[in-house]
Amino acid sequence: MTIQFAHVRARATSGVEVNFAVFDAKPSVNTSSGRNNLLQQLTRAARGNNLKVEASGLVYSENGQTRSWGDHFVVDYLSKNGIPGMTHTLSL
Repeated sequence: MTIQFAHVRARATSGVEVNFAVFDAKPSVNTSSGRNNLLQQLTRAARGNNLKVEASGLVYSENGQTRSWGDHFVVDYLSKNGIPGMTHTLSL
């Protein structure tokens, strides 16, 4: 399975720059634990590819609507700025 994701650096409200990943992936089991497990797996894989990932989130379509899940910073960023362009891929 190939997953597209964006690796982004943005300023938090505290002024600190945060490196984060936004994965375009929907879990096969769409529960809180299913989303958390997928997010952890993808975050580990991105870090394993030598990317600095301090926060992460998922974006996926559900019932025709775009949903987001993950670290509060990432979900807040997505709600204010939209989904960034995908910059990388991971193979799982």
